[in-house]
Amino acid sequence: MNVVGAGTGRTPGRLQRLADAALGRALGHTPRRNQYTVARAVPIPMRDGVTLLADHYVPLGTAPRGTVLIRTPYTRGFPEGWVHGRTYAARGYHVVIVSVRGTNGSGGTFRAMAQETDDGQDTVRWLRTRSWFDGRLATLGASYLGWAQWTLLQDPPPELRAALVYTAPHDFQQAVFGTGSFTLADFFTWSAQVARPAERGLLRRLGGGPATRRRLAPGLHGLPLADAGRRVLAGHAPWYGEWLGNAEGGEEFWAPYRATGALDRVGVPVLLVGGWQDLFLDQTLEQYRVLRGRGLDVALTVGPWTHVGAATRGAGTVGRDALAWLDEHLAGGPPGRARPPVRVYRTGEGAWHGLPDWPPPTTSAAWYPYPDGRLAAGAAAPADATVSFRYDPADPTPSVGGRVLTGTAGVRDNRALQARADVVSFTTAPLGADLEVAGSPVLELALALDNPHADVFVRVCDVDPRGRSRNVTDAFRRLDPAVPAGEVRRLRLTLDACFHRFAAGHRVRLLVCGGAHPRYARNLGTPGTIGGGSALTPSRHTIRCAGSRLILPVPR
Repeated sequence: MNVVGAGTGRTPGRLQRLADAALGRALGHTPRRNQYTVARAVPIPMRDGVTLLADHYVPLGTAPRGTVLIRTPYTRGFPEGWVHGRTYAARGYHVVIVSVRGTNGSGGTFRAMAQETDDGQDTVRWLRTRSWFDGRLATLGASYLGWAQWTLLQDPPPELRAALVYTAPHDFQQAVFGTGSFTLADFFTWSAQVARPAERGLLRRLGGGPATRRRLAPGLHGLPLADAGRRVLAGHAPWYGEWLGNAEGGEEFWAPYRATGALDRVGVPVLLVGGWQDLFLDQTLEQYRVLRGRGLDVALTVGPWTHVGAATRGAGTVGRDALAWLDEHLAGGPPGRARPPVRVYRTGEGAWHGLPDWPPPTTSAAWYPYPDGRLAAGAAAPADATVSFRYDPADPTPSVGGRVLTGTAGVRDNRALQARADVVSFTTAPLGADLEVAGSPVLELALALDNPHADVFVRVCDVDPRGRSRNVTDAFRRLDPAVPAGEVRRLRLTLDACFHRFAAGHRVRLLVCGGAHPRYARNLGTPGTIGGGSALTPSRHTIRCAGSRLILPVPR
């Protein structure tokens, strides 16, 4: 086979073949079809003269089955080269793993997220000049690699046959500022790690060690936020300051960070993967809703995973789905074992379920908070019943677990959190029967504030008979400071989607507080920009129980 434009190819030796086979068995893949070779650091020219580098995994001794394109700011070796490059090449696919602009030997300057649209099109243009490219293309990848796909799919190449998008946003502005605050811990930490070439490896991306966390802490807790971040980043990650500088607007600035048009233009089968504790879950479900509404062939898998967990704990499930999707939609093989359009894992039960659509049909079950801490079905509390707490930005309510990128992500015990004086909780009696929830709970919250500069964070937990209080779903909102102090706000907070069983004997607990720092940048209680403020003023939140209720979507 003539590998035009490639570097010197290397056929894996015996040890590598044994490692490939072991990995395939561990992930439950079908046996390999063929040998392969790898061409390293293949140059790909861009329209502005910059050259990107790619590794090309070349299948040997088999009829071509199409090309899988992966574009990444991280290393091209592990895990991408092992989990995707070697796996798919050994099953007949060409795999091209490209280091995006300004990363891992590719030329140019890395401008996170905003640079990918033109470079993606130029990469496909280069593919068309390769003698081995047979005109069949699929894109694949998670997180930033999935974002790179959505930017390409704004103008889908005619060669595209399938897309496999895992745990990825299509609207980065929404991911960063969609709550009204700044998703601080995720995107400061990510910026600090990806901006330093030595920290682009897998272990660094999983959160680093204690030394890394100590180094980054001043950027999370210092004020003003922009200055604190700038000191820690020390000239790296210039985009971080740009994001904070455009937090309150800048539509022209944010245009390259939004690829929402891709949802209306892509016309090929799309496999979507998410996790109930993934920070991009809301966007994965929105992608499914729009594509399904257009009548596209779209499949959705949502596991019990965090963002990183989808690539680790979920590797076998995701990998098997991916190979089946490629075999059918890229290689043009017969459909594999029939799978339902939606496969979701029900937490609390610990089992997978196939559904025809998401969310399934539900009915509403309402639960009412009482000032004595009860959460009960039936009638609302008396009209004059209130509960209050004081939020102090000098000692902000900490974030615990949840849909975050790194650190203590996912399901955690919330007992220490709910014991704080700045957190109020409402709890049901032990359930007499299983209670299943499917979809997005809603909290209608009547709330008055003595300081209009405030936030609200709410969370639903599953409390087991031993008292362990594990988070299931939550929501955060920065409140409108134009509402006068003392005026009762009628809030409708939509919590994250979930698929959960509260077992008989367990209790449902609702937590309400004034923040979740540093997951979301704390509200300082004073006027000013997110990045520029430093003056701190506490706020008192008063919940009117009679005007509040938790609505759970219960399957019919």
